[in-house]
Amino acid sequence: MVKDLARWNATLLMPTPMPQYNIVSKTEPLKTLADFQGMRVRGPGGIMDVLSKLGAVKTGVPFSEVRQSMDSGVIDAASFAPHAHLATNSYKVGKWATTNLNLGSANCPVVVNTQALNALSEKNKAALLGSVEEALKYYVDNYEDKTTGRYEKAVTEEGLVRVTFTPAQTAELNELAASVREDWVKKYADQFDTRQLFDFTSALFNQ
Repeated sequence: MVKDLARWNATLLMPTPMPQYNIVSKTEPLKTLADFQGMRVRGPGGIMDVLSKLGAVKTGVPFSEVRQSMDSGVIDAASFAPHAHLATNSYKVGKWATTNLNLGSANCPVVVNTQALNALSEKNKAALLGSVEEALKYYVDNYEDKTTGRYEKAVTEEGLVRVTFTPAQTAELNELAASVREDWVKKYADQFDTRQLFDFTSALFNQ
């Protein structure tokens, strides 16, 4: 990863912790996973790879046009983290929202210019690198206290039905997600050691 980022003279500073994505949709409230069949969803690749196995149709529209696209029927649903649902106002045209889709999130790392980082004095470089843990804690606390609460309040005020997947449905979604991850490992195996990267990343979540 260090070598890959070096192509852009970049150094990874910290992640931006993103909560799990959930769906807001204008269709009739979802009752079974089979109801995803034919549903046009705007969402990220990995999540849509799972939903596509259930018959959902990945439909790309610009971020700024999500609400308009839902309103006009171009898409039926959008899969976002809470702040993005708030930004696009998807909940204002939705009928239901999932509470525990939990198929993943976006990876949005903060990177810095490597030359600029190395040009810092030892004191300033230590101050920057030493602030990462504090910054991450502030990010998480601020997001949970403000953004998530605002989203939940907005969904409630708009009267959206909350759809919570059962343990059996969650197990099926997790099984499909595992197959998508294996598909990724196989697809790019000839480009780099995908298994090693996957196992390394998975181990981080079990620490």
